[in-house]
Amino acid sequence: MTERPGFPAKLPATGVTRSPRPPLGGGAKASIAAQGDQAGRRPVSAAVAASGSAPLRARMVSKLAAQGLQDPMVLQAMGSVERHLFVETALAVQAYEDTSLPIGLGQTISKPNVVARMIELMREGVLGKLGRILEIGTGCGYQAAVLSHVASEVYSIERLRSLHEKARENLRPLRLHNVHLIFGDGMLGYPKGGPYAGIISAAGGESVPQAWLDQLAPGGRLVAPTVTATGQQALVVMVRTAKGFERHVLEAVHFVPLKSGVA
Repeated sequence: MTERPGFPAKLPATGVTRSPRPPLGGGAKASIAAQGDQAGRRPVSAAVAASGSAPLRARMVSKLAAQGLQDPMVLQAMGSVERHLFVETALAVQAYEDTSLPIGLGQTISKPNVVARMIELMREGVLGKLGRILEIGTGCGYQAAVLSHVASEVYSIERLRSLHEKARENLRPLRLHNVHLIFGDGMLGYPKGGPYAGIISAAGGESVPQAWLDQLAPGGRLVAPTVTATGQQALVVMVRTAKGFERHVLEAVHFVPLKSGVA
């Protein structure tokens, strides 16, 4: 049996390190609004600093539940991760709205509803935590942080080095020891960490790569945006059964295109 890598990525510092951004709310409100974080970013939006993020997260979770999201573990995870820490300071006031936001290099952080929906689909039928899961497209690291609350291990791969580094910076202060960040070609998956109880993709291709299917454990579920016969993207769920794969095409979505290679 191939030994899995033993790097709950301690996320080793490379180059300049950044001090953790203090949470919004409590006694830190005034100093954050006045000074910004120690990384030299612009001050956090006064509107967010004035209210604190906890009430905003709670309101976001209430809206997700009203939209039909039902998995308690997913809703709890969505309420636990501070989304404003993963977006540019100028966009912090929009962090808890149900909208996608740019994170650079033509990439986006998905809408909270889409993140929660995809994770719920991957967890369907599971009461406790999932085992090992693979995320294709780390982006800014937000979804990996949410996934860390619903799975025992998260392997997240990103093909754009600058985004991989940004995710490391964003996640380092959170000390998520069950999150492994990999720089590489997501279309190849990450066989060293498999097989996976779940695979989730943040980019959509013409079809689901065979490498992902090969790395899915029996009974595992894969959730990915995929181009359908109509030429439009839709969420597709692949379930590995004893007889092969079941394919379910769900609602229309719009994700950045899935690409091969690294950059």
